[in-house]
Amino acid sequence: MFIAILLLIAMRVAADHSSLPIFVDTTQEAGIRFKHVNGKTEHRHIIETMGSGAVFFDFDNDDNLDLYIVNSGYVPGLANNQKAGNVLYRNDGRGHFTDVTAVSRTGDIGYGMAAAAADYDNDGYQDLYIANYGEDVLYHNNGNGTFTDVTGTAGIDNRLWGVAVSFLDFDLDGYLDIFVVNYLDYNLSMPPSINNGLIVYGHPRTYKGTSDVLYHNNGDNTFTNIAEKAGVTNPVEGRGMGAVACDFDNDGWPDIYVANDTNRNFYYHNNGDNTFTDESLFNGTGYDANGIAEGSMGVDAGDYNRDGWLDLLVANSETATLYSNDQNAVFIEKTAAIGLSDPTFQFVGFSPLFLDYDNDGYLDIFIANGHPQAAIEDLLDSETYAQTDQLFRNTGDGTYKQVSVNAGEYFSRAFVGRASVSGDYDNDGYTDIFIVNSNQQAVLLRNGNHSNNWLRVKLVGTRSNRDGIGAKVRITFGEVTQTAEMKSGNGYASDSDQRLLFGIGLHTQIDQLEIRWPSGMNQQMKNIPCNQTVTITEQN
Repeated sequence: MFIAILLLIAMRVAADHSSLPIFVDTTQEAGIRFKHVNGKTEHRHIIETMGSGAVFFDFDNDDNLDLYIVNSGYVPGLANNQKAGNVLYRNDGRGHFTDVTAVSRTGDIGYGMAAAAADYDNDGYQDLYIANYGEDVLYHNNGNGTFTDVTGTAGIDNRLWGVAVSFLDFDLDGYLDIFVVNYLDYNLSMPPSINNGLIVYGHPRTYKGTSDVLYHNNGDNTFTNIAEKAGVTNPVEGRGMGAVACDFDNDGWPDIYVANDTNRNFYYHNNGDNTFTDESLFNGTGYDANGIAEGSMGVDAGDYNRDGWLDLLVANSETATLYSNDQNAVFIEKTAAIGLSDPTFQFVGFSPLFLDYDNDGYLDIFIANGHPQAAIEDLLDSETYAQTDQLFRNTGDGTYKQVSVNAGEYFSRAFVGRASVSGDYDNDGYTDIFIVNSNQQAVLLRNGNHSNNWLRVKLVGTRSNRDGIGAKVRITFGEVTQTAEMKSGNGYASDSDQRLLFGIGLHTQIDQLEIRWPSGMNQQMKNIPCNQTVTITEQN
């Protein structure tokens, strides 16, 4: 009896520990030496506050996630002899990354903000779009380890302050279009901001907003900005910092959600006729539950409660916000009800991510935090510039529990957090995290929790766009159903692993997998063994 009791206690302890996250900082051993540069000046230009993004993508098609990191750099025109370019790291498949920036010709030295990757010309290789303070850049992937700057010839002409990028096929013609979020109308000749005798970074409301850009893919390697005709420009209310493009109402057409800083957020419903209608005032996504416009930064989408409808997670200057999709894109804010309000109130969230870190089948949450105001500690005793990041576990009963304190040594350290991306860089079936910190070293966190089974889905479109972006995937095992959508662009200024990784707990196979492709084609597979990557090609 005594032995039986000990065994039962041991089993319970093991079960408890198996559900805890274990993230290990593997940045140095992985060969990542990236340090963000914001070129801070005594003037304190507001562009210095932003940080920059990153992209997990497989540029050489070897089934290993490579890593592209955007660098801000030195303030244009003030330090022309100093350069701080973007970096491309190639993943060798053995846990190590090699800097291939020079040979790949992807080291843009603009004052960088954001990036996203997708195969815009359907040639089988993912290309790169970089958003800058100044002229954006489009790199075409040549398929031989090199890229070509095709910005001019492709018709990309955004010279505003771009801070987020999403690829989407809004007209379902099989070619990926590009949505670019622009932030403020700011130029370097503007006078500095003063607060209590200190030169500080100006408040966003000090400056006017700018129009966003929607580039239509013409199918001939060129793009045309149709934002105004499409109805997705609103410079008066727009101070955009994040965007995610997904089909929130399950009508087959991708919609666009824009997170704005200190203004209401936009929800652009796709009308299916090359136009969009902003429905944020009617569907509950424009303001918080108190009717207040938040200082929104990044955004992600995912089905946190497994009801088949994609929900929204928004990071703000205080209190992250979760909008629950109550079917047909009518949203209810449930931040307080699910346990996110109090734990996030004292933090400035920049990059929120939905991810299932323990593969139990429920989407957990990671948020990268850091204050934008470098002088905040001189202005307020209650706030800090560097802040700890946060990890929340989905308990499965509709609430979240913060587990940061048990998630690894990294979560005890404070950083000036900005961007984050999720992806399984070592292909072990568990989601890892990469974080870009402002004017600090970037960090790669390896997920060491291997307690449950999984299935990864990679899509290859034929009638649809090659990447399958916009495809809805639904898996069923036992009485459980999970839904996810292939998307480009999430978090803050970044683009996570586009492959869909489903956690399936202790189940050993998927009973049924269903795909609704952007083309309208429906496809099914049955009895798929777990713990593998399945590549599914769209049927003609």
